[in-house]
Amino acid sequence: QVQLVESGGGSVQAGGSLRLSCAASGYTTGNVCMGWFRQAPGTERESVALTYSGGATPYYADSVKGRFTISQDNAKNTVYLQMNSLKPDDTAMYYCTAVRAFVPYGGTCSPQSGMYRNWGQGTQVTVSS
Repeated sequence: QVQLVESGGGSVQAGGSLRLSCAASGYTTGNVCMGWFRQAPGTERESVALTYSGGATPYYADSVKGRFTISQDNAKNTVYLQMNSLKPDDTAMYYCTAVRAFVPYGGTCSPQSGMYRNWGQGTQVTVSS
């Protein structure tokens, strides 16, 4: 059974930084797309950043490009999201997700939430102005 355990959320002022972590267990073979979605009250869940354990180009939502960086430690089955220059619009519940996948050369992980079946419990990020 796949389990995803998130940590690192919190409250910061605009311009500040936070680092989220997500540790996965239960994957024994194959490559995995893993990363983060977020959901603010009254909105749909949206993709933030995704990375592929097989080495494809990371995916970033346009709204976070240049500010967020996703990284992974395959030995620990852990993904990190470094969030810099945070804005109030980044306030949301952040969910870690993962799915076993194959990403061809030149591709990226799918940013469609329907492709992902395993989700963490979520960690709150609040950015005040």
